[in-house]
Amino acid sequence: MGWLKVFVTVLFMWGFLIQNTHQLRSYETEILLQLRKHLEYPVQLDVWENYNDDFCNLGSTLNMSIICQDNSVTELKIKGDKLVKVNEFHGVAVPNNTLSEHFSIESFVTTLTRLSSLKVLTLVSLGIWGPLPAKIHRLSNLEVLDMSSNFLYGSIPFEMSTFVKLHTLTLDGNFFNDTLPAWLDLLPNITILSMKNNRLKGQIPTSITKITSLADIVLSHNALSGELPDLSALSNLHLLDLRENHLDSQLPPLPHGLTTILLSNNAFSGEIPEEFRKLNQLQHLDLSNNALTGMPPADLFSLPSISYLNLAFNVLNGSLPENLNCGGELGFVDISDNRLVGMVPSCLNASSDKRIVKVSGNCLSVGTQYQHSEPYCKESNLAKKHNTGKEIAILVGVVGGTVIFVVLLAAVLLIFCRRQHAHHNVDQYVFPKVVQDNAQPNISAELLANARIISQAAALGSQGAPSYRVFSMEELKEATENFNKSALLGEGSIGKIYKGKLENGTHVAVRELIIYRRCTSWNLKLRMDLLSKFRHPHLVSLLGHCIDGGVQDDSTVPRLFLVYEFIPCGNLRARLSETTPGKVLKWSDRLAILIGVAKSVHFLHTGVIPPSYGNSLKTNNILLDEHQIAKLSDYGMSILMEESEKVEAKGDGYNSWHMTKKEDDVYNFGFILLESLVGPIVSGKGETFLLNEMASFGSQDGRRRIVDPAVLITSSQESLSIVISITNKCIAPESLSRPSFEDVLWNLQYAAQVQATADADQKSDATT
Repeated sequence: MGWLKVFVTVLFMWGFLIQNTHQLRSYETEILLQLRKHLEYPVQLDVWENYNDDFCNLGSTLNMSIICQDNSVTELKIKGDKLVKVNEFHGVAVPNNTLSEHFSIESFVTTLTRLSSLKVLTLVSLGIWGPLPAKIHRLSNLEVLDMSSNFLYGSIPFEMSTFVKLHTLTLDGNFFNDTLPAWLDLLPNITILSMKNNRLKGQIPTSITKITSLADIVLSHNALSGELPDLSALSNLHLLDLRENHLDSQLPPLPHGLTTILLSNNAFSGEIPEEFRKLNQLQHLDLSNNALTGMPPADLFSLPSISYLNLAFNVLNGSLPENLNCGGELGFVDISDNRLVGMVPSCLNASSDKRIVKVSGNCLSVGTQYQHSEPYCKESNLAKKHNTGKEIAILVGVVGGTVIFVVLLAAVLLIFCRRQHAHHNVDQYVFPKVVQDNAQPNISAELLANARIISQAAALGSQGAPSYRVFSMEELKEATENFNKSALLGEGSIGKIYKGKLENGTHVAVRELIIYRRCTSWNLKLRMDLLSKFRHPHLVSLLGHCIDGGVQDDSTVPRLFLVYEFIPCGNLRARLSETTPGKVLKWSDRLAILIGVAKSVHFLHTGVIPPSYGNSLKTNNILLDEHQIAKLSDYGMSILMEESEKVEAKGDGYNSWHMTKKEDDVYNFGFILLESLVGPIVSGKGETFLLNEMASFGSQDGRRRIVDPAVLITSSQESLSIVISITNKCIAPESLSRPSFEDVLWNLQYAAQVQATADADQKSDATT
C-alpha cells in the first residue's frame, strides 16, 4: 500500500504543477492582450485576436515577435507604423501620429512590468507618448531595450540605473530634452548606447569615461554642448557618432580601437591631435564642418585601415607634404573649403582611378577644381591671429557688462520665477525636435568609399543571410551547366540572368553584366564592396560576385557576374496578371507588397552611406517568395554602371545627377502604384495613356472604368483614395512636387491600416 500512496502523491503533484503552468501561461497571455488594448489595437497585432493557442507558438513576423522560456515571455518585439511626422511635440496627443489622448503611459508601463521575465523589449514606431515612467525599472531582467521612434519626452529616469543586465539601450527618434544621464556608469554591462535624434542638451557627463564596456556611442542630432571628455580609457569603443550637436572644445584623445568617428557639424576647434595617428583600426573619420585649424597630421592619410577621410569646411592651413603617403584602403578624401596652399601630393591626384579626392575651395596649385588665390588663405590666417587680441578685449568688456546686468536682473527673475512656479506643467519639458531629415550628405565623394551601413534595417536584413563571398568562374559554370540556354531566365538591358545550383544545393540567380566603359578591377572591387553591404528583408540578397577577364589593378574588366539568392515565385507583374481564383491579389495583399518595396527603397535612400538612387523600379523587378514577401531586385546598378568619376569632375554636376536619380525612383514607383491599381493590361497601354487617365480616378464612374476589378471589390474607398492621392503626387510632372519615400511609405502604411479596420468592421457586421 505504501507504493500506492507514493504514486497517488506524485500524480497529484504532477497535476498541480501542470495546472499552475497553464495558469502562468494564461496569466501572461492576458497581459499581452491588455498591452494590445493599451496600444489601441495596432494592425501588427491583429494575429493575436481570437488566437486560442499558446502565444509562445506564434510565428514571428517582421513587425512582431514573442519568444518564451519556461512558459514565460522573455522577448517581446513590436514594430508599428506610426512614424514621427511632426517637427514639434508639446506633450499632448497628435492625431494620426501618436496614440490617442486616452492613452496612459503610466498604465501601459504598469501592465508591461508584469512580464517580469522580459530580457528583450522592442517597442518601435507605436505612437507611445509621455514621459518615460520610473517604474520601468521593475523589468530588472532587461538586457535589450529599444523604444525608438516614439514620442517620449522629458528626462530618462534615474531608476533605470538599476538595469544591471542591460547591454543595449536604444531610444532614438524621440523627444527627450533633458541632459544626458550622469548615472550611465552604473550600468555595468552597457555595450550599445544610442539616443540619436532627440533634444538632449547640456554637456556629456564625465562619468561616461568610466563605462569601459561601451562599444557604440551614438548621440548624433541632439543639442549637446561644451567639452567632449577624454574617452581614451574606453578600450572596447568602436563607433563614436556625435554629429549635429554644439560641442565646442578641442578634440580629446580617443581610444585606439575606434573604427568609425563621426564628429561633423559641431564647433570643435584647435588642431587635430597627433595622437590620431595611432588609430590603426580607424576606417571612417568625419571631422567636417567644424573650426579645426593647423595642418592635419600626415599619418592620418596613411592609416592602415582608413577608407574615408572628410576634413572639409574647417580652417586647416599650411601645405601638405609633397611626399604624403596614402593608405591602400583610402577610397575617399575631402579636404575642400579650408585654407590649404601649395601643391597637391601625388597620392591625392584627383584624376586617380583608385580614389575620389575633393580639394576645391582652398588655395592649392591645381586646375581641375575651383581654388581661391593664395593671398586669400594667407590673409585669412593673419586676420585670425590679429583678431584674437581684439576678441579677448571685447570679450572681457562684454563679460564685465554682463555680470553687472545679470546681478540687476537676477532679483527680477527670482520674483517672476516664483510666481510662475505654480504654473509648472508638461510644456517645460517639451521643445521642438531637432530634425535633420532635409540634410543631404555629400554623397558623390563617398561613392567608392568602403561604406558603413548605419541603418537598423541593415542589421535586421543581414540576420540569417549567407555571408558575402567571391565566386570563381569554374563555380558559376558548374552551377549553370556552362551557362546553358536551358538555365537562362531572361535577358534585359543590363545583361542576361541564369538560374544556377551551387555545390551545396543552394539555388541562385546569376546575372551577367557587360561593363562597357573602362573600369579597373580595383575600382570595381570598391564598388562591389559597397553593394555587398546592402542587406534588407525586402531586397534580394546579393551573395557574391565574380570578376572575369582580369585581376590586376590596372586591368580593364569586361564582364562581371552577380550571384543572388533565387526567389521562386515570380514577379509582381505576373501576379497582377493572374486570373486564377485563389491566386488573384486582393487589395490588402497588394498594399503589403507595396509597403515592403517602399521600405526597401527608403532604406536605399536613407539607410546607407552613400545612398543608392536609380534602382530600376518596375513591377518586373519586384520578386515574391513563397510567403508572398516582396523583394526588390536589380537595385544599386547605378553604382556599377554610371561613370561617376566623370560626373564628379564636373563639380556640382554630380549633385544634379544625384537628385535626378532620386526623383526617378519616386516617379518610377508611382507607376508601380499605378500598375497595382489598374493591372498590367491597362498599364500596358503606355505611360501617356495612364497619365491622361489619372483624372478618371477622381470620380466613382472613372474608377469603375479603369481600376482593376480585383481592387474595387476588396478595397475600401478611403484606403483606395489614399493610394490614388500619393500615386498622383509621385508621377507629378514637376519633380519638386513629388514626395519623399518616407512620405510614400507613411501613406501606404496608413492606407493599409484603414483597409484593415474596414475589413475588421465588415467581418464583424457579417458575424452580427
